Amino acid sequence: MTRTLLTGGLVITAADEVHADVLIEHGRVVALAAPGTQEWTADRVIDASQKYVIPGGVDAHTHMELPFGGTFASDTFETGTRAAAWGGTTTIVDFAVQAKGQALRSGLDAWMEKAEGNCAIDYAFHMIMSDVNESTLREMPKLVETGVSSFKLFMAYPGVFYSDDGQILRAMQVAGETGGLIMMHAENGIAIDVLVEQALARGETDPRYHGEVRKALLEAEATHRAIQLARVAGSPLYVVHVSAEEAVAELAAARDRGLPVFGETCPQYLFLSTDNLAEPDFEGAKYVCSTPLRPKEHQAALWRGLRTDDLQVVSTDHCPFCFTGQKELGRGDFSKIPNGLPGVENRMDLLHQAVVDGHISRRRWIEIACASPARMFGLYPRKGTIAPGSDADVVVYDPHATQVLSAETHHMDVDYSAYEGKTVTGRVETVLSRGEVVIDRRKYVGRAGRGVFLPRGLCQYLA
Repeated sequence: MTRTLLTGGLVITAADEVHADVLIEHGRVVALAAPGTQEWTADRVIDASQKYVIPGGVDAHTHMELPFGGTFASDTFETGTRAAAWGGTTTIVDFAVQAKGQALRSGLDAWMEKAEGNCAIDYAFHMIMSDVNESTLREMPKLVETGVSSFKLFMAYPGVFYSDDGQILRAMQVAGETGGLIMMHAENGIAIDVLVEQALARGETDPRYHGEVRKALLEAEATHRAIQLARVAGSPLYVVHVSAEEAVAELAAARDRGLPVFGETCPQYLFLSTDNLAEPDFEGAKYVCSTPLRPKEHQAALWRGLRTDDLQVVSTDHCPFCFTGQKELGRGDFSKIPNGLPGVENRMDLLHQAVVDGHISRRRWIEIACASPARMFGLYPRKGTIAPGSDADVVVYDPHATQVLSAETHHMDVDYSAYEGKTVTGRVETVLSRGEVVIDRRKYVGRAGRGVFLPRGLCQYLA
């Protein structure tokens, strides 16, 4: 393993901004010092002058190869983690899926097999529980012990992933006893299915109706209900992909009461809207995801929630489906459009644009994209910061370069960009993963299989 020295950059973490040289050895950060104050020798010197030196991003919500609606997410663990590296993300936490009637462990093993030997960056797993029963409840503590310490439940998708309130309560009780963290897809799926059926009966089949039937009030109602169930169970709660102002209000009210309730949002809710869902000629299908895109006026509440820490994490919910041959499955019936957007490559850049636009500070950028997800899911300080002893997951970031986001230039294995034509300021230049350069001055030099599985500890906000 080579000894690497990064010189002259502005080191930005969630806690500090300081001009410093960073010394890396054996895959770890070993020291930081004021520029030029230490006569360090190194096998490789990277000049970061006029650049930021930031921790590698931690994307805590991705779905590589996810089966959905009769097809599969188009990014494999190989293509998806390579694209993540291009975007300055060096750790993903993906979702292993329990099949109905099967053990949690068998689902985890299946996803481990998909990922092993294929990932360009480090990876971990949450566990999707699609069949909560006596047997799977007994498995939860065993998974926590093996480093899979978070469990996703769905109030949506009846007949697929849906759990009723009794199942949710019982899983929350086990999580409360073992230190596990329940992640909740909070939408009232039973009510939504009624509205879907009624819309289709009226001939309302275009993609824009996907957003109209998945009401913001039904996201808020489910968020409220999940919070109350967690209170009864004595369990922490993490609500994924929060999209609506009313749902943010539920989280804020719970946190004002001192409850261990946390929220995540995604770039698509911060930068896209129902205007995209309404694009003509079925183009709106590209933007179908759940929770759905909301009218633009919801964005202000999401940005405010990120500034006030009522929302703690920005993940991507990266779940790409090609427009040709996949999204098109829903022509004539919006309910058959595979739900999901590509974004694992764009998150760090879009959030830097939010810094440029004045929505968040530079340190908050690093907090919501690197440090908070690492703390939330038991990976900090190994991941999410630049400090002695941390993994040398380090990005040299050019805050002055501009780029135009486009399917023609991205590295995700999907035939469109959700942000096609958007100009952003800031670009990843060089990426190190555990001290190994994987992006070298805008050239990919990594390899499939070098990423390692990360057993995780418990949520570090609950100590």
